[in-house]
Amino acid sequence: MARRRGPARTVDPADLGTYQQAVRRVLTCDLITADRPRPGALEHVLRWADQMSEDLRALFGYTLIATTDHVRLVRELDELDPTQRQVFARKGRPFDRRRLAYLCLLLASFQRSQVEISLGDLVRRFTPSANEVDGLGYDPTDSTHKAALVDAAHWLLDRGALHLSDGSLEAWARGHEHADALFDIDHEICEILFRPARPVQHLGSVTGLLSDPVPRELGRERAAQRARRLLIEHPVVLYADLDPEVASALRTKGPAEDVARMTGTVVERRAEGVLLADPSGLFTDRPFPGRGGAVTRTAGLLLAQIADLFETSWAALDHRELPARGHEHGDLVRQVDAGLPRHGVVGELAWTDPSPAGAGPDADPDRVPVVDRARLEGMVADLFAEFGSASFTNTWQQDPHGLLDAALALLADLRLVRPTPDGVAVMPAALRYRNIQGALPERADTGQLPFGPLAAPDTAEDGEPADGAAEHTSEGQHPGAPDAADLHQTEGSTP
Repeated sequence: MARRRGPARTVDPADLGTYQQAVRRVLTCDLITADRPRPGALEHVLRWADQMSEDLRALFGYTLIATTDHVRLVRELDELDPTQRQVFARKGRPFDRRRLAYLCLLLASFQRSQVEISLGDLVRRFTPSANEVDGLGYDPTDSTHKAALVDAAHWLLDRGALHLSDGSLEAWARGHEHADALFDIDHEICEILFRPARPVQHLGSVTGLLSDPVPRELGRERAAQRARRLLIEHPVVLYADLDPEVASALRTKGPAEDVARMTGTVVERRAEGVLLADPSGLFTDRPFPGRGGAVTRTAGLLLAQIADLFETSWAALDHRELPARGHEHGDLVRQVDAGLPRHGVVGELAWTDPSPAGAGPDADPDRVPVVDRARLEGMVADLFAEFGSASFTNTWQQDPHGLLDAALALLADLRLVRPTPDGVAVMPAALRYRNIQGALPERADTGQLPFGPLAAPDTAEDGEPADGAAEHTSEGQHPGAPDAADLHQTEGSTP
């Protein structure tokens, strides 16, 4: 039988679904080990490692590190996005600067010759390094410093870089007298967790960690590769946000269809851009709208109310031309660079690319409707009146405006709205959820929405959630069917 061209060319059609599950696993988990994200996942991925490595390199320029003990995908990132920090989190709370700094200093403190280290020795070695950094420091009597160190240590424990062989980190954190812990160090995992694109001591800006911009003279394949990466990294890709060369590549058939075949998603093309729909719900870390708590479902109900507003008041709404996302990228670069230490940087070797990623000068921004803050607050008030404040859990029933802010932040992460100074701009992809109320659970006999925690999804024998169950990972989100959709973006990746 002739070998097919494109991704998965050596995969038998009967095995294509299993291969696509392995690809989704690699793209949505920053590190796969024998126990992470669950037993059996590593064996499932390693079965397809050779073909997957070839496809990831050819389509995206990614490097797959696969050994008998772990699998890690090293990405090429084209732009910064606030959701990328989600991989550095504990119990759903993203790391702040202190926790990120502590994490790096802990990794730096492990000597290659060591196979184990006590918590006391680790803290004694870590403390001088932290105190040498102006504005950071470590004070063992400061509870916030201690909590940050515990979170960084747990992050390493969760990924197998450290293994607890004796004692208790929690007992030490609670300040129990003579409490200690003994860790085994896995230097291989430590090494693959920290793989920057360039030596960090030579960086003059965070943009030095990004892929080089696409030169106009390099032609189609480089632009097509970047188009594929954007489809993987973001839930929706709008032409207006892209360089002309990348937008042109994405408009042609090929790049999006290659990604869809490799991941098991479905291409949806519109006049404004492209997205990959995930009808299985297995390629997401941000299930929307059918799962989650009050914030997720309030966001869905807001979209339904916005759709009603459009049907009755479209012409009366304010329609604006929004700047491309490259401007937001530039703002984020400046925020990150503001925390970059300047001492010790080798200036003449510094990699710095001041040009923002995103749309070039030829991009034509679309006009989109803007819903002002007062209307949004009125929508939430209507929801509270219709369903009762008790429907929105103890956290939010006395704070409708806080719930509104959280729901809008979720929709912004999903790229369904874009914040403006006086409200939000509603992006084209949001209208695919105009019938979203049909996907939300029915109200109980009490008339209240069931906003409580949902049961964990059933798990199939191969380690994937059963059909229709959306798995929660530590990385990004891809849209599913409009009436029961999951948005996907796999941006989270350790550097």
